[in-house]
Amino acid sequence: MLKINMFSTAEKVKGQGVGSAYSELVKMLKKHFPNDFKITINKYGKADITHYHTINPTFYLSTFSKSRGRKIGYVHFLPETLEGSIKLPQPFKGIFYKYVIAFYKRMDHIVVVNPTFIDKLVNYGIPRDKITYIPNFVSKKVFYAVDDAQKLALRKKYGYDLNKFTVLGSGQIQTRKGVLDFIKLAEQNPSVQFIWTGGFSFGKITEGYAELEKVVKNPPKNLSFPGIISRDEMVEYYNISDLFLLPSYNELFPMSVLEAFSTNTPVMLRDLDLYHSIIDGYYIGCKDESEMNEKLHELSNDSELLNKYRQQSIIASDRYSEDHLAKIWFDFYTEQSKEGSYVKK
Repeated sequence: MLKINMFSTAEKVKGQGVGSAYSELVKMLKKHFPNDFKITINKYGKADITHYHTINPTFYLSTFSKSRGRKIGYVHFLPETLEGSIKLPQPFKGIFYKYVIAFYKRMDHIVVVNPTFIDKLVNYGIPRDKITYIPNFVSKKVFYAVDDAQKLALRKKYGYDLNKFTVLGSGQIQTRKGVLDFIKLAEQNPSVQFIWTGGFSFGKITEGYAELEKVVKNPPKNLSFPGIISRDEMVEYYNISDLFLLPSYNELFPMSVLEAFSTNTPVMLRDLDLYHSIIDGYYIGCKDESEMNEKLHELSNDSELLNKYRQQSIIASDRYSEDHLAKIWFDFYTEQSKEGSYVKK
């Protein structure tokens, strides 16, 4: 039995996609491979493979121990993707960015959740043959679609209008996520219900905190901010919605998009290049807030068009389902264990 130790503090900060990705992976491995993998969490004993999900300094120090076995790094962000998320003064910003890359270079192998990051990591000096792309996934048992009657019941439960077109956004409230554009869309469409789930996970060091906090405390009448909510509640919010909209300016592979797909919710995104290689054709792409507003009008008045993208979400959810990714992870860990054995010899 292969011993795999996970090092992670991803779930300590609520409302992060990194925490969701980590949780989904651990649950999947324990469910599908109980007789093949022995999974431990944050243990410093001997392991065949140590998988680092977060870059804590204590975890970095642990990489110098021979007990770690094969060291796998999970890349959920790069220095440039932190721009617009957190506000750090110099020289701390530069030091932290160098530390991020130094951590990745300590790994025997890297897993990226988006293939566009491979070239960027190579430019940072990490060999291409040490990088593997494995996409995120979600469990359909956790994020699932409900029927129309249940949708109405959920709207009643949370106090939303039963008949209004409803748009959901989700993620940390920060400039990078395009929350200001989401707010502007709400102001331009008073007949539409807008909801943004998530909060200020990094508090006052969040980029744009002062400006965003004012709106969160006093939003337009048709926009609500429920805050950071549980995954059990989150699936209900997806099912309340007619459309999931993420106007983010910079992403890797947002878990919220996969969660929306899994609940058969149509998805609209700012049309970032990095989406083209992973979910092209499955979402409504818009170049800016103006085009989002235009498409929103179309979708809210055309049920056939909305249903077309609902069907695309269903197709995408199969591609990024737990069952499909389970074999990929099994093969990856098995191969890495062989690589580790070879190095030990």
